[in-house]
Amino acid sequence: MKTDTLGDKNSQTSRRRLPPLGALRCFEAAARLESFTLAGTALHLTHGAISRAVRSLEEDLGTALFERRSHRVFLTSAGAELLHSVTQALDLIENTSRRLRTPNPEAPLVLSCEPTLLMRWLIPRLPAFQAAHPEISIQLLAGGGPFSFNAGIDLAIRRNDFAWDHQTQAHWLFDEAIGPVCRPDKQADWTPESNQQPVLAEHAPRLHSATRPQAWEQWLQLRQLPLSQAPQEQVFEHFYFSLQAAVAGLGLAIAPWQLVRDDLRDGLLCAPCGFVADGSAYYLLSAQAISDDSAAGQLLRWLRQQALA
Repeated sequence: MKTDTLGDKNSQTSRRRLPPLGALRCFEAAARLESFTLAGTALHLTHGAISRAVRSLEEDLGTALFERRSHRVFLTSAGAELLHSVTQALDLIENTSRRLRTPNPEAPLVLSCEPTLLMRWLIPRLPAFQAAHPEISIQLLAGGGPFSFNAGIDLAIRRNDFAWDHQTQAHWLFDEAIGPVCRPDKQADWTPESNQQPVLAEHAPRLHSATRPQAWEQWLQLRQLPLSQAPQEQVFEHFYFSLQAAVAGLGLAIAPWQLVRDDLRDGLLCAPCGFVADGSAYYLLSAQAISDDSAAGQLLRWLRQQALA
């Protein structure tokens, strides 16, 4: 039987000689930020406290961990080796703690969602979820691209246009399909029919988004149409601005079907050329696996139902 009694032959204490754990935390922050000052700010300690902690660690190990140059510090080969091990150990502790930490049943699920999808797809449907599940509270955050679950986010809806951490659990929601949309009263002029097929008119103004700058080029390639610029083009800062501009009749915008399906149903927009899959998809991302009977599991099931409805 293992014990913690010093001198006992089975004592773990006598066999495990660890460096000062507080000093390891200071070392990791200094190595990651390449600065004792920034490490002190991150850990709410002084520059001197970080320096003393690192010095005590170097004395304990009997080797230099940093090269000091001006206001920055650089890892030695020994420091790089220690950082690798410390990072793995801290990640393991953090992940285990996250799994074991008992969630507050009254705390809302914090859901981060891409802004345009949040505005044009999720929020209009959310009252139906709240009516069906009044016991589940959801706090919405607008955000796109990379994020961290350590920032208080429980779940995130993202398109797979960036690489997420290999430990992240990804739950498929729906595939993306894109196509040009415009006001119905502009359809005949901007996409006239030729041989009973709509054709993109050269004079048709095209609307672009700075957040999806390659949208038109991608759609033209998917439809095997020649790449060309329109005489009139306008770029908007956000994707939802370009879609709203299409509703206002300013031009044709490339839109995902899920984001304009309500406008198509209500007759605010039309999609004369239809939609084509672009190979991407949306996922609900979580730090751990989602059980079917959990709040996250019920939300996942509902999101998939809404995507198919």
